[in-house]
Amino acid sequence: MQKGNFVYSQEVIDEVTIAVQVCKMLENLVGMEKADFVGKMIKLLPMLYVKTLMLSADDSETDMYLQTFVNEDDYSYVESGVAELLGADNAYLEVFVDGMRYSDTPITSFISENLADVYQELKDMLGNFQTENEEVMLSALCAMKASFVEHWGQKLLNTLRALHSIYFNPDENDDNL
Repeated sequence: MQKGNFVYSQEVIDEVTIAVQVCKMLENLVGMEKADFVGKMIKLLPMLYVKTLMLSADDSETDMYLQTFVNEDDYSYVESGVAELLGADNAYLEVFVDGMRYSDTPITSFISENLADVYQELKDMLGNFQTENEEVMLSALCAMKASFVEHWGQKLLNTLRALHSIYFNPDENDDNL
């Protein structure tokens, strides 16, 4: 795979564009209404999933050391911002966890934690893209795609399922939706 041609291809431009939109949304939660956030996320997350799934980057180019750009404070900012915005709707019952097969106890997950995990992967990839070094850019794409397959793709889908429920089944007492 030629670095220069691929990192500037339409599929990569599409991936970077949607990643920027998701990160901006998660960084700018102050003053946002719950209904607006949920409505936008149920539109952005499917696009992110499809664009990442279609990305032809593989993990053969991930041997390069990549910088991380999201620190603990950044992660916590996103996680706590989403948690505060969603309130009680932040928690949902998880069904796609390996341990669930053998458990009689429901497992709770949190939209805020899943979105902070997705944010971290995307923001680190975008930060490495800003180096404008094509080898780093390619390696960052490949690493992001590998982590999508390993963990954050499933987290995104689980979160989308929970957000779908919030959007289409709002509580009768919830004035925000």
